[in-house]
Amino acid sequence: MRLGVNVPNFGPGTDPGVLRDWAQTVEGLGFDLLMVSDHIAVTPDVAEQYPAPFYEPFTTLSWLAGLTSRIHLGTTVVIVAYRHPLLLARMAANLHQLSGGRLVLGVGAGWARQEFEALGVAFERRGRLTDEHLAAVRAAWENVADYGHGPIPIWVGGNSDAGLRRAVRLGDAWHPLRGTLPWLREAPERLRAAAARQGRPVPELAPRIALRLTDTPVTGPERLAGEGTIDQIVQDLRELRALGSAAVVLDPFNGDPEETRRPRRAWQALATVAAAFPSTQE
Repeated sequence: MRLGVNVPNFGPGTDPGVLRDWAQTVEGLGFDLLMVSDHIAVTPDVAEQYPAPFYEPFTTLSWLAGLTSRIHLGTTVVIVAYRHPLLLARMAANLHQLSGGRLVLGVGAGWARQEFEALGVAFERRGRLTDEHLAAVRAAWENVADYGHGPIPIWVGGNSDAGLRRAVRLGDAWHPLRGTLPWLREAPERLRAAAARQGRPVPELAPRIALRLTDTPVTGPERLAGEGTIDQIVQDLRELRALGSAAVVLDPFNGDPEETRRPRRAWQALATVAAAFPSTQE
């Protein structure tokens, strides 16, 4: 099971130097995957959770590709309807080529109504647009020779039934975000059932979970996977591996934009996890 990190590419403490340090720290700790988020227009609904500056994912990852050598690079998640599908296909293919085949394209339908309006995209049609654009992206990669250089895995985000069906129909993996462990325990069976209904192969499971390291155990039914003591977090990772997860992405951002001014706290938590649960272990 590969371990990844969702790196904050936004917030008052983020700048090019901090992004470089994040990338080199995450790669240096031995993680397998570095992922960033996607917003284009930082409208009020976006800024409330992810304030400016917000670094666009493709340009950011292209730059970080030149500052790293081994770690895979990805998006968690690109909002598919924000870009013309041929532009999305081209940018993803070029980044994959320039990085030596290291891209994972995480995608989603989006949630920020004001951002959709600012971009002139119909919020109410976001699900249908996502499906249509993903189909067009796959067709471009298959039918145009210079979009090649190996397959680019598509992880489809979204915890809803629609997201799950989309992952089966158009993705290589389902990428649910920040769930509880009891909810995640049900994910493999949900995937198998959805694949059987569509008569398609079962995608891989690649969840993004929280990373909130505490000194005392976190209890209760609302505890997210990845919250608690290092023993709790390691047990969560072991269970996710036993459930068949191909990858798990740790998300050290816990909702306060001021966290971005103190990245060393997140780096220490990641170092603790890396020491306790090496991603290369069997």
